[in-house]
Parts: sequence; C-alpha cells; structure tokens
Amino acid sequence: MATLSPAPPALHNGLIDALTATGAEVLSDAATLNFNAHDVYERGADLAAVVRPGSTEELAAAVAAATRAGHSVVARGGGMSYTGGYTQQAVGAVLIDTARMDRILAINAEDMSVTVEVGCTWAKLYAALKPLGLRTPFWGTLSGLKATVGGGMSQNCLFWGSARHGSGAQSCTALAVVLADGTVLRTGTGFARPYGPDLTGLFLADTGAMGIKAEVTLRLVREAAAHGYASFIFDTHGAALGALAELERAGVATEIFGFDPHLNAIRMKRDSLTSDARALVGMMKAQGSMLKALKEGAKVAMAGRDFLKDARFSLHVLTEARGQAAADGDIAEARRIAQAHGGRETENTIPKIIRANPSGPLNSMLGPEGERWAPVHGIVPHSQSVACYNAILALFAQHQGEMAALGVHTGTLITALGGQGTLIEPCLYWPDASNPLIDATVEAAHLAKLPRHASNPTAWALVKALKAALADLFLAHGAAHFQIGRTYRYRDHLDPAADALLAAIKGHVDPDRRMNPGVLGL
Repeated sequence: MATLSPAPPALHNGLIDALTATGAEVLSDAATLNFNAHDVYERGADLAAVVRPGSTEELAAAVAAATRAGHSVVARGGGMSYTGGYTQQAVGAVLIDTARMDRILAINAEDMSVTVEVGCTWAKLYAALKPLGLRTPFWGTLSGLKATVGGGMSQNCLFWGSARHGSGAQSCTALAVVLADGTVLRTGTGFARPYGPDLTGLFLADTGAMGIKAEVTLRLVREAAAHGYASFIFDTHGAALGALAELERAGVATEIFGFDPHLNAIRMKRDSLTSDARALVGMMKAQGSMLKALKEGAKVAMAGRDFLKDARFSLHVLTEARGQAAADGDIAEARRIAQAHGGRETENTIPKIIRANPSGPLNSMLGPEGERWAPVHGIVPHSQSVACYNAILALFAQHQGEMAALGVHTGTLITALGGQGTLIEPCLYWPDASNPLIDATVEAAHLAKLPRHASNPTAWALVKALKAALADLFLAHGAAHFQIGRTYRYRDHLDPAADALLAAIKGHVDPDRRMNPGVLGL
C-alpha cells in the first residue's frame, strides 16, 4: 500500500491565517494531517489543514475561507468510512473535523423531535434520550460509539431499528447545511417531511458533495418496554434469504441479520465470552430482573462458542413492543416463518449480546488474527437476493486459488432494510499492515492480543480488484448502496435525465467543485 508523506502547511497563500481568523481550531502538524488522510480502508492524498469548528457559524466561516483560498473542503465525522467518503484524490484539501460540534441542541418531547449538531455520536444521542423513554426510529449503527449523526446523514446507514424503520436518513426531517460559499441553508419544517419538493432529501446520502451538514433534526419514538429474541440456522443461503425477506414483509422485527458459515466462524473466534456474559447481565438487570440477568449470563457461559459450529447460515431476530406478550407474539410469528423456510431454532445469545451492547468497542475493524477488513455491500430487492448471492459465490470461486495463496478470506452478512429489500455484505479479510486510524480506534487491550502483519501489497492488490469486481456485480444486479463514497458506481445507475439534474444541482450549490470533489462521481 502506497504511503504519502504529509505536505507542509499551505502558508504561502495565507490559508492557515484565514482559517484561524474564523475562530475554529486549526491543525496543520504532520501527525494530524497524516491521521486524517486515512479512512478504515486506505489513505488519500495529503491534506493542507484540519479544522475543528465549535459551532455552525465557525463551520460556515471556515468553509468560506477555504474555498476563497482555492482549496477543496471535505467533512469527517467519526472516521468510520471505508469507501473513500472523505479521503481525497488531490493534494491540498481542508478537512473539517466535526468532533467539537457534538451538542444536543433541543429535545422536544411534545412534538417528538430532537436536533443535534453533526458531530454528536449515535451512542451519545441514544444515552441522552433513554432516561426520557425516547429514541430516534433508527437509533444507531454498530459503530455508533464513534459514528456520528452527521456522518449517518451524509453517507446513510443502517442497523438499529432498520428492519422496521428503514435507514438513518429516513428518520431525518430537517437540516442546516453549509454550502461552498459559506451560506447556511436550512431545510424542512422539523416536524414534517416532505413539504413540497424534498429539499432535505437533496442533502442526505450525498457524502458532502452538495454541502456540509451542521445541524440535524430527527423524529422521535417512544422506547420499547419489552423485547424478544430468536436465532435460527439454515442449510442454504436461499432458505436464509427467503426467511429474511418474509420476516421483513411481515413487519414483526426491528432488526434481522444473519451470517454465512465463514462469518459465523469469525465471530465465534473473535468475541470474548466473558465480556458477552457481562454485557448480557447488565442489560437484563437494566430491564429489571436480577434473576433473569443471572440466568441469561449463565446460558451464555454454558453455550460457549459451539452452539453455531455446525450452522451453515444463521439468522437472528429482535422484536420490541409496549408489552411482553406482544414482543413474544412477534417472536412466535418469526419462529413460524423461519421454520416454514427450513430454519431450526438455536440458542439466541447472539442477538441478546449485540442488543446488550449496541454501541460496543470497534474491535471488528480487524479480523481475529489481526487481518485487515473491508466490507462491500449492495441493497437488492428481495426477489433478486438469491441471484445476487449466487453471483457473489461464483466470483469468489473464480478467484479461490489466488485468494487461498495470499490468505484472503471472506464472510458475508445479510440484513433486512424495512420497506427496501435485502442488504448483502461480503467482507474481505487479508493479512496486511494496520493504519493509524485503525490502531487508534480498536481497544488497546484487544489490539495488543492480535498478531501484527507486515505491509502486503500483493494481497492488497487482490482485495482492491475483488472490491471493484463486487461493485460491478452489484451494479449489474441493480443494487443500491450506503456509503457511496468513491467505491460504488452511483452515476452509472442513474437515468440520463436524472444524472443531468444531479450535475446541474451540484453546479448550482458548488459551482467551483470545491465540496468533496470526486465523491458520488461528481
């Protein structure tokens, strides 16, 4: 993997002085520039400066100062992108780090809305709303400890609540967005979307191509009082995908996800039994039952890591409701659906453990043997999921020999996205050197236990080729994507007239192409 050395601060054009005059924190030391040039997957071009505004006003002033000086601008939230969402292709961009803009600005329990600054993490927002018995419909990613609400709106996201409520962007009702010239544009009413053409939607999932989000308003729902859990194993991916689709259509679950045999094996090898039991006991205690907590913790210990050892494909279902009878009723329906597709019920510790620690440590950024990790996903209609999955298997079979020779292996996640279809996410693992972002994100104690790998450009080249091939495969199957960044062929998917409209809108809000140039193919 090629490594670029940080460029010296761009003092020659007065950039640093102009940025500092905005009141924002400005950093231009080599270590900071190098760190922020990385995402989870790779390093981009050298940055000119990193700016950390503390308010919408400072953000607007910094964007205006940077673009006036002729620099491109890109925003970074929690840094969890692996698709080139904020890494740059040309030297000299100004990166906006939104970490200081993390305030919860307003919670309106009467009108059921919450407004936050974009640097607020999903974990922080959930924790603030929980004592009030409230949450957002979509309430976080598995990386919610670091991932921000602003990043979720810019790249879209899924997991917690997605089977019932859809993606993160679907919970948004209003935005404050900073355009390329520093203009602060506000969209939406804050309580209804859309009102006329959906101007809020124009800036969602744009990866900052249209502007940098400053403030986000989300809908609220009441937190569930009761929960249900179930896990099933299937002999074939077709059976698992069929069950997942019917579960999503039935509307019985808030989350549905599954693993292929390879990802099952990785998870069983990686996770800590002790931490799992501790997290589960904590969740059950919080739900008001000490006896239940102890029983569930003991079940985890007794199940060990072997309860899925013979599973070909697993599927995990979480339900929630105002009362336990309703949550259990949804689980009963989920059981009926799974069994109708050949599923066999197994120990349900995995959904319980994940729910017990919804924003846990981000140790899965590395494989169980310290391997690098890169997911590639597509969202396809339920009717196309089996054909798409078969094509993925054929692609990996085609490259089986060279993958085995270089230690490249895979594991695939499936999940349901309410009202939209099936997400299929093959994950690539390969032996390679880590990077500063990964090393700073993975827990130090966990990182210390893992083998360290040397740089492996040959394996990296194969992974890069497989990633591109998967993106092409998903395009051929009509897939949609989150985290479009620079990985997925978004504009190739568009009708020519729609593509022309997109380019025209970009030209209006960003005539000099300063806002994250190249992302979305713009």
